[in-house]
Amino acid sequence: MSDSARETPVDDGKGDGTRAVRAGLPEPVKHEPTLPGPVFAAHFHLPGEPTGAYTYGRDENPTWTLLERAIGELEAPGRDDVETLVFASGMAAISAVLFSQLSAGDTVVLPDDGYQVLPLVRAQLEAYGVQVRTAPTGGDAQLDVLDGAKLLWIESPSNPGLDVCDIRRLVEAAHARGVLVAVDNTLATPLGQRPLELGADFAVASGTKQLTGHGDVLLGYVVGGDAGAMTAVRRWRKIVGAIPGPMEAWLAHRSIATLQLRVDRQCASALLVAQALRERPEVTGLRYPGLPDDPSHEVASRQMRRYGCVVSFTLPTRARAEAFLDALRLVDDATSFGGVRSTAERRGRWGGDAVAEGFVRLSVGAEDPEDLVADLLRALDASAR
Repeated sequence: MSDSARETPVDDGKGDGTRAVRAGLPEPVKHEPTLPGPVFAAHFHLPGEPTGAYTYGRDENPTWTLLERAIGELEAPGRDDVETLVFASGMAAISAVLFSQLSAGDTVVLPDDGYQVLPLVRAQLEAYGVQVRTAPTGGDAQLDVLDGAKLLWIESPSNPGLDVCDIRRLVEAAHARGVLVAVDNTLATPLGQRPLELGADFAVASGTKQLTGHGDVLLGYVVGGDAGAMTAVRRWRKIVGAIPGPMEAWLAHRSIATLQLRVDRQCASALLVAQALRERPEVTGLRYPGLPDDPSHEVASRQMRRYGCVVSFTLPTRARAEAFLDALRLVDDATSFGGVRSTAERRGRWGGDAVAEGFVRLSVGAEDPEDLVADLLRALDASAR
């Protein structure tokens, strides 16, 4: 497929809300539910030759099929040349792309400021004989280490620092060198940006986060337009058995119906929160791509339709950050992000992220924004005592 074909958006005539509500639904059948319930099956009736859509539960499941169709409609609306595969977690999806596309002697370029598990992935890749290069997300720094690579991995916005790179620019440079490109779209969601429209070969994400949005499902997915590459990803899923349960898949599909409502509320509130935090003298290093003065705002505005629900900032000390988190009443001290209930954490407690001890990642939920801002400001005041 040519770059121009890969990058051309297709207008399916639907708004984001309509698309989310209707995504992946089967044709209506009289007396049947709009969204059929989860199919619990390890095996299916299979007389004669083993052909057909459903043979064994590690390969396919009707509940996955509907969810995969829904995610594909969100990530690549109007396109019938893409394939979507769901996984047991975001890390299962990430691993499937990396380990299905790379072999001993290949080179991969990863962000050095991305998801904190990537260093573990790097160690495993290197153990398999894959050379790993890293560079920061900001400033399109990965361009400098592309030559000779097989795969470029982009995470934009980055987690937790919220840097943004010019995805289209990196994709064009990578493809000119014969390099495949995968984009982690977890933080943006397909309502925030569509990597395949920006030319990427793969859109990968953790559906655990804002896609499902209720903090009760572990899920991942890969969407791609190259049939050969996706066949390899599918084969990897079958070999390692990194499959979601039917109940998780059904819950995820059910949750997608409210995606646009949640994302719009959370993004609008995140901007209000960022604006309020900007006025506090103890808050430094504030990042939110939706702020006009954020270092990533210009680039983000060219490729993102929504700026996400995560705000990051730094308080003066570890003790101050912990006191702030302890004083919050409407924000849970928890990891992960994207849920309807706001969460925040001091990222340094995990290790693996190059952040200050007082660095806080805040995921803005669906609470009333006025209440949320008031709680944050009150907690900042309380933590100063």
